[in-house]
Amino acid sequence: MLIVGTRGDVQPFVAIGKRLQDYGHRVRLATHSNFKDFVLTAGLEFYPLGGDPKVLAGYMVKNKGFLPSGPSEIPVQRNQMKEIIYSLLPACRDPDLDSGIAFKADAIIANPPAYGHVHVAEALKIPIHIFFTMPWTPTSEFPHPLSRVKQPAGYRLSYQIVDSLIWLGIRDMINDVRKKKLKLRPVTYLSGSQGFDSDVPHGYIWSPHLVPKPKDWGPKVDVVGFCFLDLASNYEPPESLVKWLEAGSKPIYIGFGSLPVQEPEKMTQIIVEAFEQTGQRGIINKGWGGLGNLAEPKDSIYLLDNIPHDWLFLQCKAVVHHGGAGTTAAGLRAACPTTIVPFFGDQPFWGERVHARGVGPPPIPVDEFSLPKLINAINFMLDPKVKERAVELAEAMEKEDGVTGAVKAFFKHYSRSKTQPKPERETSPEPSRFFSISRCFGCS
Repeated sequence: MLIVGTRGDVQPFVAIGKRLQDYGHRVRLATHSNFKDFVLTAGLEFYPLGGDPKVLAGYMVKNKGFLPSGPSEIPVQRNQMKEIIYSLLPACRDPDLDSGIAFKADAIIANPPAYGHVHVAEALKIPIHIFFTMPWTPTSEFPHPLSRVKQPAGYRLSYQIVDSLIWLGIRDMINDVRKKKLKLRPVTYLSGSQGFDSDVPHGYIWSPHLVPKPKDWGPKVDVVGFCFLDLASNYEPPESLVKWLEAGSKPIYIGFGSLPVQEPEKMTQIIVEAFEQTGQRGIINKGWGGLGNLAEPKDSIYLLDNIPHDWLFLQCKAVVHHGGAGTTAAGLRAACPTTIVPFFGDQPFWGERVHARGVGPPPIPVDEFSLPKLINAINFMLDPKVKERAVELAEAMEKEDGVTGAVKAFFKHYSRSKTQPKPERETSPEPSRFFSISRCFGCS
């Protein structure tokens, strides 16, 4: 497994990996060194990938996505991408760095930010299956989450544009690793480099009750359901938190996980005042952003570091967070009305989906976070009708098993890859009948 991102990106793959291991497969999860203990504690093998999730998250917050906002930002992202790309091949074939036990991959599961995954699979002549928590396959039903396309006529094209812009930024590194490490010819076409390999199966890790599979996605694409890792059953909460929860009404949770907050003191002040004006008790997750530095302790507010969301959200009446797919899933599974404060990437997408489903207010972009908007959002979530819809969605999600769905999808496509010849990469099908970015930009 080649997984790039924050803990929220890694956690679903830990759940999938554990299930594959239950079926008797040997699973190595290759991700950033920050998550080594997390992976090993889950009982999976670990191998370090390049890149630092804190640097990547900081870059994404500052630039509102993958594409740089200015020339000075380009070296930061390129250095991170280079470290990732050059670490993929060793992750698939080098011995364990601690034990020295040999390893050779028979198949790859990857997420799209592990740029270079398809090229490693090509070199090793093994099948690859892409799984992700946000849409990466072209559709006419919604735009690519990293694009800013608002008009439905441009939704499908937005995927080709994002793919092409990413490829323009990394193609020299990809071709360098193809020649020097993978012993492959340089790629001489543009699209198809990442998301448009139509022969590569894709699985999407979200509930079809929240976002149904688009009608224009074919049989190589599955929507498997959210993949939860059960952390609550073995979790022992601090006694101080248990006593605080028992001392009053259910609180509202606010936290932004592993994302850096630009002005934590100002945001904390807004949060505290919003709780006071709405008469609510609140939990503030300090996270990586440094929230919760209160001038003086308050009985109505509890500060905590990261604890399992699947336990915590069951204790809450509503949640406010950044809108990462995993955190969104945990809140909805706990039947919590949800306000999303998106920072970048797929977070606005999840904010819009939550609002469209009627279980939360319109998203509040982090740059627009203010006291009036937070108060309005809290009042929206306290509406009994919103809670009813949240309970209905949670009951529908309870009947799903995303981990089983993901494993079944992997086995289904893996068996087909063993019996069907692979098409030549140089004759990769066009991503669209009527338009191709590669025709505009030419070859690499």
